[in-house]
Amino acid sequence: MHAPTRMRRAVLAVLSTGILVTAGCAREAGGGGPGTEGTADAGEVLLQPAAARGPDPFTRSTVEPAGAAPAAPRTTPPGTPPPGDGAPRTLPGSTPGLYGGTRSVASCDVGQQIRLLAADPVREEAFAQAAGVPRAGVPDLLRGLTPVVLRADTRVGNHGFRAGSTTTFQSVLQAGTAVMVDGHGLPRVRCACGNPLSRPAGGGDAEGGRGEKWAGYDPARTVVVAPAPKTVADLVIVDADHNSWMARAVGDGGARDRTPEVPPPYAPGTDITGPLPDLPPARSKEPKPPKKPSPSRSTPGPGDCPTPAAPTPPGEAVAATKEPTGAPVPVPTNCPTPTGLPSDGPTEEYPELPTDEPTGTPADPDEPPQDLVPPMTDEPQTSIRLPWQDDMEASVGG
Repeated sequence: MHAPTRMRRAVLAVLSTGILVTAGCAREAGGGGPGTEGTADAGEVLLQPAAARGPDPFTRSTVEPAGAAPAAPRTTPPGTPPPGDGAPRTLPGSTPGLYGGTRSVASCDVGQQIRLLAADPVREEAFAQAAGVPRAGVPDLLRGLTPVVLRADTRVGNHGFRAGSTTTFQSVLQAGTAVMVDGHGLPRVRCACGNPLSRPAGGGDAEGGRGEKWAGYDPARTVVVAPAPKTVADLVIVDADHNSWMARAVGDGGARDRTPEVPPPYAPGTDITGPLPDLPPARSKEPKPPKKPSPSRSTPGPGDCPTPAAPTPPGEAVAATKEPTGAPVPVPTNCPTPTGLPSDGPTEEYPELPTDEPTGTPADPDEPPQDLVPPMTDEPQTSIRLPWQDDMEASVGG
């Protein structure tokens, strides 16, 4: 009689244990930091402190503590009204001071992130789908990202991993969160959990977001990052150790950090959630086309100087041309004199020829004027009669 009762109790105990184990796994999968227990729904906004792993993590944390410097405090005086209509402010990813870090130190271990995903093909495939790349392209995607730190509370789309598939929810990441950004300045990976990030979807109430609010949180001073118009070569970020500007090359972990050639028109500690002056366009990563040489004013172009004709051989008639007989066309004074053609002055090859102009020597008074002397030709002059011809004819006739 007691055997069936003991059997039922044993079965109930096993079922209860299974339920507890399952609940514990679900809670562990939900990740856990303060204010982020369980999982998140797609339609709600989850507040995620910088150090919290959060729900549905893809991997364990790859944050480098030495490179994840705390965010600089805001310089906006207390009581200052929020900018705009209270909605999150949208800034392009190339905005100087949007991100920070430690000079020559990466905020995330990109290599470790690649290895953690490669160790689990199912997770890597899910990560690839959420990031919009093929699975084979995940390592190249991660190597092309730049590890930095958020300097403002930032609204993002978050993609987690649970039960072999991806989850999607909206998040506000606290300033100081280590992320990896792409060449347009968009956050693509949260390093504390390895989750892919995207631009936030519309809707959701950040004011009543789920999770523990941190000191200084103000929904009206959150930031939404928009892609820069062009791929940038460098991100101008804040060196938190020295409160100065530094340029970090896209895809680099800090080994090539340097001082920017042109500093931004505001101080590194400026609150980027407030009004900012107009900024010059960010340096593009795309190669610039080579500049065409501008025509010189002193040197004539190929079509400015006339093409000289070859000299006509002696005895040949010059061919008629079709050039107009109007006003003479001006020729640039700096056109070169062609080789082999006579110039304006005498040369060894073309000495100065005699002219009909007087040379200053007086003419012989006994010599008849030149205009009365008949021209010398090879033909007989039969039409000219001499005086002695008339005398001979008269004597013969007489």
